[in-house]
Amino acid sequence: MENGKSLIHLNELAKVFYTEEVETHALSGINLDIQSGEFVSIAGPSGCGKTTLLSILGLLDSPTGGKYLLDGEPVENLSAGQRAKIRNQAIGFIFQAFNLIGDLTVYENVELPLTYRGMPGSERKERVQAALERVGMAHRMGHYPSQLSGGQQQRVAVARAIVGKPLILLADEPTGNLDSKNGNAVMSLLKELHAEGATICMVTHDPRYAHVADRAVHLFDGQVVSEDDARRAHELEEAGFDVAAGD
Repeated sequence: MENGKSLIHLNELAKVFYTEEVETHALSGINLDIQSGEFVSIAGPSGCGKTTLLSILGLLDSPTGGKYLLDGEPVENLSAGQRAKIRNQAIGFIFQAFNLIGDLTVYENVELPLTYRGMPGSERKERVQAALERVGMAHRMGHYPSQLSGGQQQRVAVARAIVGKPLILLADEPTGNLDSKNGNAVMSLLKELHAEGATICMVTHDPRYAHVADRAVHLFDGQVVSEDDARRAHELEEAGFDVAAGD
């Protein structure tokens, strides 16, 4: 894929949750493009629709209106099997709660997505070892998640997300369950992966980490209310400018 190509395109995307008595508009009229090689953060207060949007981007949920193109292809009418295949091959997930399988070793957790592909064992071994070395966890490949710290578990989760060489990494509050030291380490790892060419879309409520991205998209009540050059805004704030006041 050529760098700069629109990898994700959303046009008037909407998501409505229905109950017998209530109609909740979680997302309304979302227009968003994410380019290949870009690092985008999605920020906003609790309940603004961040996680709902990420779930739709990751094909874990479906919109109730609008268009979603992934790598130029519409995804609204895909079958469950087609969606599962795309999730396995094109999308890497990093969750707040790590979502590692407790009775599998570190190696087996990272290998699992490749096993679902039917990849030969020799290639799986090569990829898993490379991914674990990349996140600094190769020395723990025989351990179980319960034997790891939170920061180590999240590094394993990152290895699992990158082992299949996906088109995009989707990170949902990747530092939410970590202390500041481990959170900073995970963010440094994501920055390194981005510098190496990874496309990343990250949901965060933490302003300390939103500026790490190239661009910050701000949601409020299910709508995009602003977008900014996240790094430039942080640089201005560090220099003493009040970005919010428009200095």
